[in-house]
Amino acid sequence: MKPKIHPNYTSDITVTCSCGNTFVTGSTRDTLRVEICGACHPFYTGEERIIDTARRVEKFQAKRAALAATGPKVKKVKDATRKAKKEEAAKAAKTKKTEEGK
Repeated sequence: MKPKIHPNYTSDITVTCSCGNTFVTGSTRDTLRVEICGACHPFYTGEERIIDTARRVEKFQAKRAALAATGPKVKKVKDATRKAKKEEAAKAAKTKKTEEGK
């Protein structure tokens, strides 16, 4: 290995979790701060927890609430209009066939 290009590895650093749990491990950094550790991760604890670091869940819920308050989208109205036009065209085609058959 080339000298002076690799970071210094320290075998005794402290990792601190947002839940308050701390443990010692090795790393090239002096200290580490993490959001989730083995003591609070939902997979290991069996609890369902929403971890929202960038307010993504709140933003999503706000969008859903705004859409529910405004009612159906315009696209649904357009689809209903298209469906009605198709039905009218089908009825017209039926009546035209029955008139030609007479």
